[in-house]
Amino acid sequence: MDSIKSFKGYGKVDELEQQAFRKKTRRRLIIVVISSIVLLTLIIGAVTGALIHKRKSSSPSAPATELTPAASLKAVCSVTQYPNSCYSSISSLETTNTTDPEILFKLSLQVAVNELSNLASDLPAKLIASTNDSAVKAALSLCQNLFDDAVDRLNDSISSMEVGKGVQLLSSANVNDMKTWLSATITDQETCLDALRELNSTLVGRVKTAMQNSTEFASNSLAIVAKIIGSLANFNIPIHRRRLLESRGEFPGWVSPSDRRLLENSNVTAHVTVAQDGSGDYKTIKEAVAAVPKKSETRFVIYVKAGTYKDENVILDKNRWNVMIYGDGKTKTIVSGSLNFVNGTPTFATATFAVAGKGFIARDMGFINTAGAENHQAVAFRSGSDRSVMYRCSFDAFQDTLYAHSNRQFYRDCDITGTIDFIFGNAAVVFQNCNIQPRQPLSNQFNTITAQGKSDPNQNTGISIQKCTISPFDNVTAPTYLGRPWKNYSTTVIMQSEIGSFLNPLGWVGWVSNVDPPSTILYAEYQNTGPGSSVDQRVKWAGFRPTLTADEARKFTVESLIDGSSWLPQANVNFDVSL
Repeated sequence: MDSIKSFKGYGKVDELEQQAFRKKTRRRLIIVVISSIVLLTLIIGAVTGALIHKRKSSSPSAPATELTPAASLKAVCSVTQYPNSCYSSISSLETTNTTDPEILFKLSLQVAVNELSNLASDLPAKLIASTNDSAVKAALSLCQNLFDDAVDRLNDSISSMEVGKGVQLLSSANVNDMKTWLSATITDQETCLDALRELNSTLVGRVKTAMQNSTEFASNSLAIVAKIIGSLANFNIPIHRRRLLESRGEFPGWVSPSDRRLLENSNVTAHVTVAQDGSGDYKTIKEAVAAVPKKSETRFVIYVKAGTYKDENVILDKNRWNVMIYGDGKTKTIVSGSLNFVNGTPTFATATFAVAGKGFIARDMGFINTAGAENHQAVAFRSGSDRSVMYRCSFDAFQDTLYAHSNRQFYRDCDITGTIDFIFGNAAVVFQNCNIQPRQPLSNQFNTITAQGKSDPNQNTGISIQKCTISPFDNVTAPTYLGRPWKNYSTTVIMQSEIGSFLNPLGWVGWVSNVDPPSTILYAEYQNTGPGSSVDQRVKWAGFRPTLTADEARKFTVESLIDGSSWLPQANVNFDVSL
């Protein structure tokens, strides 16, 4: 396999799609830049006025409003990427006779969940029955699971709006949750296409067409919550303020005191123990995971004694909440697997250890995929767990080592080793005080540390690498870059980190050879040190920032990118809340 094909990776955006996107972007840019601020001001004024009027309607002196339900819906839909589908889908509902943006947003969610539920119940099964290709069947089965997850995240967003009497919806924490879950809903659907793209399947076009409405509707809901509902929350119409939590040592704010003790305390009481020699409750990690209660609101702790646990390929599904797994050290308790793309497994499913249930914590564990460079995509660890924490862990493989798939994630004091795109995905993820170690790839390959997958401009996702050390794992002679943009809105920031001399002076590399990525990406560096940190010879992309202001950099801290002050204190992990 030649060097370009060997980099094909997971669901690459092909060059024709990139060119079409760039042409479309150029046509839009001038209009968007000139009109966005004025438009948003008018929209916020209109919907805010309507909402204030509604809240004060009990007063005899309240003035009448001229804003009709149709005009309100058009104003709300105008902030979306797909205003026509937004307006037509919501206006077709019988309950649309309202000017309240909160109700219109909820209706947009209902439209999205209805469409995606229909897609999940019908499309994958039909297509699986229509093909004899085992690899395509596996990818379509993955699509089925991803669609189901996306429906759950939409339902979570709807449920979060069912507040009790006297409780206001528009808290900043509530808005951040919904932005996260809707971002993940879009990522889930995009991941289905990624699995088919990496096979060059002829079904890509058919599935993409079938997904058009569900993708647009989810995008519409995300835009509404990001640009309208979030703005109303900021204007206190209405909003209950939460107290901003202070930085607690090395862990973000959403890590509770009890979880902090679990992370910092070496004498944790486990619910079950795994030991290969039979001295625990179970001999395998899979058996222990099967014992985890479903959707538990309380922490369930699994202790895994030292040893290498081979070929278990552990999956903690979306129904296993608040699980903590800890071992005797990242070099002593090892989960090892070897599933890989070359041998017929979709990249998403190659993970040695995968977690989707919310509130996951891993401490003092090692995760390895031993497939080797020759087998290309082979994931050691994949997380789609919202508010998950990985502390003092190691992740070791070659291509696609660590798949930070979706939702909010935090990595502290971890070791991450690999070659091509070895930190990738579309989570909102912060790495702090980690050792990031490129290794020597195959002779026809180069190294890219990150590949970020943001596909919608309103997704609150991105990779932030802060206060880390980036140094070679072994004798690396291959060209090595900080990353490459996987999708059209890829977002990655390296800040306050030590970068070794092995880095190619360009710093970054395009997804397609000799083609600049679209200007819609955001790649940046801030206050890095070391011989590889000089930005003098960096790429000249429109979407690359060789430096940021302090205010811009703060958007990629624990506090801002992953809403860390609201949940990390509960996980008992150290973190730096700001710059």
